[in-house]
Parts: sequence; C-alpha cells; structure tokens
Amino acid sequence: MKKITRFRSYLLSAAFTFGALTFTSCDDNNENGPAGEYARNGVLISNEGAMTKSNASVSFFSHGSKTVENESFKKVNAPLVLGDVLQHMTQQGDKLYLVMNNSGKVVVANAHTLKAESEIAGLEAPRYFAALNDEKAYVTEWLGYDANYVYSNGRVAVVDLKTNTVTKTITVGVQPEQLLITGGKLYVANSGGNTVTVINTATDAIETTITVNDGPSSLALDRNKVLWVSSQGVKVYDPTDWSVSEENSTPGSLAKINTSSNMVMATLTFSQKAPAPGKLTPNLSGDKLYYVFNNKVWVQDVNATSLATKPLIDRGTYVAYGFNGLGIEPASGTIYAGKATDYASNGWVVRYNPQSGAAVDSFRVGIAPNGFLFR
Repeated sequence: MKKITRFRSYLLSAAFTFGALTFTSCDDNNENGPAGEYARNGVLISNEGAMTKSNASVSFFSHGSKTVENESFKKVNAPLVLGDVLQHMTQQGDKLYLVMNNSGKVVVANAHTLKAESEIAGLEAPRYFAALNDEKAYVTEWLGYDANYVYSNGRVAVVDLKTNTVTKTITVGVQPEQLLITGGKLYVANSGGNTVTVINTATDAIETTITVNDGPSSLALDRNKVLWVSSQGVKVYDPTDWSVSEENSTPGSLAKINTSSNMVMATLTFSQKAPAPGKLTPNLSGDKLYYVFNNKVWVQDVNATSLATKPLIDRGTYVAYGFNGLGIEPASGTIYAGKATDYASNGWVVRYNPQSGAAVDSFRVGIAPNGFLFR
C-alpha cells in the first residue's frame, strides 16, 4: 500500500459534498470543442488518472462557450497515450511540460495545440517541474526505499530544454516536492524531512539548507518576495483504514522565509493535528495566499502575523477525498477547485466567487483533477 500511495498528493486529503450547482459540460466525443485553440480564453486542467492505468488526461474549459472538452491531449495525439499519473503541468514559452510521475518521464507538447513534440526520459518518479528560462529547467524526483519503507534522499534533475535531456542531478532531501525559482535561487521543499534546499541556478550547487517544520511540500512567493512554505507536520496513520491519529501526529504550519537572507521570519502553526495544509496559491497581486486545510479553502493576508480564523470556502466535513487541486484565475480572481471523487472515476471542477466563496458553477473532468493553467 505504501508503495502505491507514495505518488499521490493528498490521498487522504479533505473532501467536500456538492450542493445544487449548475454546470455545462461536453462528453468525451464532442466534435465541437476548442481543439487547436488551447492558447487563449480558457483553462487547461491536468487530471492525474488512476495509478498504473495510464489514463491521465488534460481537459480544456472555454470561457467563451462555457463548455469543457475532456481528453484534449488524446484527441490531438491519439493513439499516443499521455501516461501514468499526471503529477504536474506547467508552461514555459510555447512549450507545455507534463510530468508523468509513474511513467518516469516529462511529456513536452506545443502549448497552443497540445501536439506532443518530445519527451524528457530517464527520470525516477518525477514530481514537479520549474523552468529557469527557455533553455534550462529542474525536476524533483523521489528515489527508492528499503524493506522498512524508509526512503533515500531524493534529487533534482537539471534539464537542457534545447535537447530535452538530463545533464546533471543534485542530491537533496527525502521526497522533494514543489520547487520555486526566485532571485537566482532554486528552492526545493523536502517533504520527507524538515528542510528546504537552496540551489544556485548559475552553478547548480547547493548553497544552504533551511530548517522548517516537518513535511514541507508546497511553496509560494508573495508580493514582498517572501517565500511561504506549507508543512504538513508528521502524520501517523492507522494501517487498517489509513485514518490519521490526532493524538500521535504533529500539526502543520506556514513558514515565511526571507529570500535575501534565507532565514525563517515567522512560523504560523495550526491548532489541529490531523489535517495538513497545502496547495499554497498566490493571487495575481501577491498580497493574498490561498490554501487548503481541513476540507476548506482559506485566505491568508501576507502581512498578517497570525493565521486566518475563518475559511472562505467550507464544503463539508473531513473525509477521505476532496480538494485535489487549487487555482486562482489571474484576471478575475475566480477560485478553481479540483474535486477527486475517488481515484478511479472522473472528478469535478468547481468554480467559486473570490469575495463570497459561493459556488459559481461546476463541470465534470478526468480522474483526480490537480492543476490549472489559465490562458
């Protein structure tokens, strides 16, 4: 079980029940979708797919027609299969990079048409991708574990985007997750420990390691150039049903790091131990951070000295599946939440009003929607 679930982000994350929402969707065979127009006036949605089933997918929501086209990558590239577990999707220039965790590769596609162009191969359980520019990028990788399920230190692969090959690997902490580039530095959250690795992007050498609370996984930069780190804490699970032991776990936190000195400025610790904060997402101006905690979406003012006391979105009680992805549309501030019904059937995207937190509409997408690219 531990081997299978190690690739899932928030397999035991919170879930929310749906109210009476209106939605408009197109089925997978719709011939009137926005094929060839994926670069404008819409949202690309990454869907993880079911582990070992190679049914990861990409959906496209059109602002103009208010419709969703599912299996967009498949329609453009069939019979080519995207792969097994789409962990992360991002864009650099006119290229789209799709990190296929269990397939051990990154698929490179044209960002305007979704036509596959190349692959970055030879990766071990890749997690997240960050481009320095059009010529160079970094990918976090989890490495193996021993008979007691103790993981080895992970690594960051340095990728030449001109040739789509790995030129170097950098050993970091255990189970590296999200990574963020700012001020000539690459910050890597090592979720299997309590550190953030800082790498010089000019030399690809490690400059320092920052100690934070246990389980750092999500990173975001605010308008003050302060790096925020969400840490999950240590979660102790009951092996019979994978429920979290409140008594034996430690709480999560948000840390603020000065990117000039690489010093922790403040740590805001949650009072509950079982839920884990994550999905840190800044708004366009960088004065607010959105995150998921205890099956709710919260908004954190970046200048506040304490955690928010009331959630913006509250959709129910803490259950096994829930918000699998979170995105903030830059122009309107509309909140997009990916809902994983489970990890075997198609999920939903629900859109929320950024002021009131009220649901606007929803639509069906692929299995376990986890990310959004706004065009």
